[in-house]
Amino acid sequence: MSIELKLSVLDQSPILAGGSASAALQETLQLARLADALGYYRYWVAEHHGSDALAGCSPEVLLGRLGAETAQIRIGSGGVMLPHYSPYKVAENFKLLETLYPGRIDLGVGRAPGTDPFTAAAIRYGSRVGPEHFPIMVVDLQALLNDSDPHTPGMENARAFPRVETPPQLWMLGSSEDSATLAALTGLPYNFAYFINPAIRPDIFDHYRDRFKPGPNYDKPHTCLTLFSITAESEAEALRLSSSRDLWFIRLLRGNPGPFPSVEEATNYDYSEGELRIIAENQNRRVVGTATQVKEKLLSLAEQFKADELMLVTITHDPEARRRSYELLASEWF
Repeated sequence: MSIELKLSVLDQSPILAGGSASAALQETLQLARLADALGYYRYWVAEHHGSDALAGCSPEVLLGRLGAETAQIRIGSGGVMLPHYSPYKVAENFKLLETLYPGRIDLGVGRAPGTDPFTAAAIRYGSRVGPEHFPIMVVDLQALLNDSDPHTPGMENARAFPRVETPPQLWMLGSSEDSATLAALTGLPYNFAYFINPAIRPDIFDHYRDRFKPGPNYDKPHTCLTLFSITAESEAEALRLSSSRDLWFIRLLRGNPGPFPSVEEATNYDYSEGELRIIAENQNRRVVGTATQVKEKLLSLAEQFKADELMLVTITHDPEARRRSYELLASEWF
């Protein structure tokens, strides 16, 4: 039976051990075509820099190709790390995408650097506009998308081209109460990264809804919960596939994750007791199992968080297993 709750995809374009960034991006194109055919609602791509684990460093460039590869699914950024960039240029990029693929473009923005401090400084190239300016940058970007006056003095008459009939959907991304508050005060829909901060209280969306003020594009709050998930033919197989990300996460905590390891490498790794505890804690905060199990857990989380939409990030060392994960869930969901 089809479910009204919208289900979407977040793709970080993972680089696999033994693979390459080129292969990762080709897999992103293939997965986007599949998600479009299966009926997923949105397909978002991430922004990471200086990484040999995640290939997507420029969402707007990748989206230009994804729009041509797909027919109906909404495509967007999950997200653009706005403190690195001029809101004007971001508005231009996404208005151009909206011109190419009208009615299908989402612009998710975040405050995190998406990289290490040295790479972040290189991206800014001496600019003193940092994360502390993020709230006003969001307001200016919102104005530029809507052809209204930006707030920052000296920018009042700036207008971003090309003009579009309907602006891209602007979203706030985050993993804390600060981002929830900013999304509410700017009248934006809010996507919470549960896969980054699964320790958050379930009332994070209540915090957002209680503070929401209507903005130029949205008159009521709207939420999406993004989480890590793997669906397989059996629970044992799903757990086996997830071991790759378990090892990658342990390496991430050490500061040098590298490409995503194979299941064999993860199985043969000699975990410490502390690492095993970390993995066990994380297993309770993800959705892994058969299509029926995953569906039930997703619906339970949606009810617990009172989420309007769900978005899934799935990473396996085997690209075919990743595609199959989305296929199995789609057959149960749509």
